Amino acid sequence: MALSISEACIACNACKLVCPSNAILTKSPHFQIAAHRCDECQSTAAVAQCASICPVENAILDANGIALNPTGSLAPISFNFNQPQFL
Repeated sequence: MALSISEACIACNACKLVCPSNAILTKSPHFQIAAHRCDECQSTAAVAQCASICPVENAILDANGIALNPTGSLAPISFNFNQPQFL
């Protein structure tokens, strides 16, 4: 049981800063997760901290290769490309 980081990773360092297990490794061309250290934050948090902070869709994958932050998950819920957005 361990998460992984896909090639979508931009090596922004956000996940590395929040990982309670220090499982994020700085590798090139993208970061990696040390499987022997990663417990998917089950011992420290309700959700995987790396996936909750990652600014890139499809970058953090579960053990089955399913993105924890899939396409569309970072867009505003009511986002409409045809209408100007005011935040």
